[in-house]
This record gives sequence, C-alpha cells and structure tokens, in this order.
Amino acid sequence: MKIKQTAGRDQLGEFAPKFAELNDDILFGEVWSRNEKLSLRDRSLITVVALMAQGLTDSSLTFHLQEAKKNGITKTEIAEIITHAAFYAGWPKAWAVFRLAKEVWNEKPSDDSAKSKHAAEMVFPIGSPNDGYAQYFIGQSYLAPLAKTDDEHPALFANVTFEPGCRNNWHIHHAKNGGGQVLICIAGEGWYQEEGKEAVSLTPGMIITIPPEVKHWHGAKADSWFSHIAVEVPGEGNSNEWCESVSDDEYEQLK
Repeated sequence: MKIKQTAGRDQLGEFAPKFAELNDDILFGEVWSRNEKLSLRDRSLITVVALMAQGLTDSSLTFHLQEAKKNGITKTEIAEIITHAAFYAGWPKAWAVFRLAKEVWNEKPSDDSAKSKHAAEMVFPIGSPNDGYAQYFIGQSYLAPLAKTDDEHPALFANVTFEPGCRNNWHIHHAKNGGGQVLICIAGEGWYQEEGKEAVSLTPGMIITIPPEVKHWHGAKADSWFSHIAVEVPGEGNSNEWCESVSDDEYEQLK
C-alpha cells in the first residue's frame, strides 16, 4: 500500500516546495511505503524511538505516536517500548514521551457515554438500532424516522447514526425518473465515497447530493460517531440495490 501524505505541501508548499515534495513523495510515498521490507508497525516503532532519542517531543512525535497507534501498537506495548528505550535514550526523555503517549492512548469513554455525548450535539434523536438493515452495515447503526411528505410523491426524512467505524455497504439508488438521495451532516465526522472517486470527509453542515444510478457508500470515521439526515428524493420507480461491503482494507486506507 502506498501512503498518501500531504502535510508537507499543506504546511510548506509555497515556502519550501522542494522540502514539501521530498517529505510527501519520498519519505512517505516511497520509504514508508516499502511494506515488503518492514511493516508500518515496525517503521512506527523505529521512528518513535529515534525521535525520543533525539529529545524531539513536539508535534512531529505526537503525529508518529498517533500513527503508531493506527498501525497496531497497543498501549501496553508503547509503555514497554518507552520504558526499554529510556535506559538508552535517557530517563527525562522517557517522561516527556510518556506525557504525549498518555494523550494518544487515553482511555476511550464507554460506548454509552460516547453515544450520549454525541446525542447531545444534535437536536434530532438517535433513534433505535437499525436492525431492519443490519445486514447491509458493518458495525452498529441507528435509525430515527423524522417525516414523510404526501403519498403520491413521497420524500422520506430520517436521521441515521453510525457508531465509530460503522459504514453501510456500497449501494445504488435506482430510479426511472428523478430519485437519488441527499445527506445533511449534523454531528460527528464521517466518510462519503462514490465508486472510482476519492472519499470525501464529512463534517457537520455539509450537504451531499447523490444522483440516481451512482454506486456509493457512507458512514462514520474510525474514531468518531456520525449522524446525517438522509432524504430520499421523490422519483418514479425508486429502489435500492445493495452491493458488496466496504472491506476493512479499503476503509483503513482512509486518512
């Protein structure tokens, strides 16, 4: 898997374009992407220890601690790594790194408290477990029907909530005329992706218009609850076609 990095261009693209290019395309695009030589987990371990040894405890170390966590290093393992390195790199440096590591590997609130906090961020209810469509989702989702227009030309409104990491399968909204769907993002952070295109990061206030006959999926980010109002656009011959699930490999590549 080739890593896509834009931090260099985002922060230094105009001031130091060559440095930004080397950072994004060479360091991350080539060196970090050599997974056949060392795994991302191994590279994270090496990088964290190297930065610790130099006494670099700024945002760059925080970034690499976050990447280490994403790449599979557990809280128990990072504590052991820092403790071991302390005897070679220095005890005060270990204290400094531990302060950052505690923030990165802090204990997550229970599902109930995280769910309650998310519910407090929006005016619409989370609703009940979305059991009727559970087969088309990875992870737990919730559904709260909100409104329905006239029966002749119905437009359905519902609040759909995804727990962290939850997403629906690839699917298509079919229609002979009209149709499609509109997503109104109201709380948390999520993803929307159309087939053949880059995934779009979703935040509150964003509106996504999904034309009929477009294969797509949407859901929460790995570390955030997410809710959107789903509006089914009126049309003739409306139907949903559910397709394959979004694999863990596809999902974990999103940054």
